[in-house]
Amino acid sequence: MKQHHDFAEASLSVTAPTVSIITPCFNAEHTLKKTVDSVLAQSFQEWELLLIDDRSTDNTYDVALKLARTDSRIKVLQLANNGGAAKARNHGIEHATGQFIAFIDADDQWETEKLSTQIKWMIEQQCPLSYTAYSRSTPEGALINWVGVPKKINYRELLKTNYIGCSTAIYDSKAIGKVYMPDIRRRQDYGLWLRILKLIPEARGINTPLTDYLVHDQSLSSNKKVSASYNWKIYRQIEGLSLLTSAYYFFQYAIRGILRTKAPGLSTKLGLLHTTDKKIQPKGPPGSSRKA
Repeated sequence: MKQHHDFAEASLSVTAPTVSIITPCFNAEHTLKKTVDSVLAQSFQEWELLLIDDRSTDNTYDVALKLARTDSRIKVLQLANNGGAAKARNHGIEHATGQFIAFIDADDQWETEKLSTQIKWMIEQQCPLSYTAYSRSTPEGALINWVGVPKKINYRELLKTNYIGCSTAIYDSKAIGKVYMPDIRRRQDYGLWLRILKLIPEARGINTPLTDYLVHDQSLSSNKKVSASYNWKIYRQIEGLSLLTSAYYFFQYAIRGILRTKAPGLSTKLGLLHTTDKKIQPKGPPGSSRKA
């Protein structure tokens, strides 16, 4: 049986806790500014933004330095060598000084109330790991749909499929300590959530889209075959599950992927998925909708 921390005794600060926001950057010169603008537009202002350049081959590093000169809360770090998103995010976690650790990729955007809503909710609920629903948009700015999330998820349920979008997640390092991502090229965020859920009974979700994901051909998550192979790697190598147990959870993962594509309405009714085709209307200033 997994040993859980006693979060009834974990003290969550109620006076402006700081948030360390971690953004891995690789060849993101055309999208990084909009991502940073959505952070700057947050109604919750007690944050630091760590931009970790993974040795980009374009002008991303220069763009990051320019953005950092506009606000002292923005800090730029650079890896010695290209190491992938896991190494970049872990470098950010290592240098983070905030109580709460949040993630946003260099092509995603946040709603202006994202941090204020989520941090307040985490403190009230004494929740060490939270996540939210998210919208999905094209590079041209067209909203595709939004993806809902379950109210709560435990370790075994998360093994069936990753409900937690990386750019939506926040964890409380004061409650559980700093937890790092497994050093793999893809699905490393999934590995992190599983690690955290071995420390706590459950993570909790806010079923309101507070993050906007950019969907394009170069997205790592767009390659389903590669993602599937890394899911298997997480089961066998990272989590150390037996062959039979890994096969069971991989079947659960695969069937959910098929239903998501072929029968989203049915899968939602069955409670297997939380994806919806409900459209969101653009609203508000930077950070509340994607601009073309």
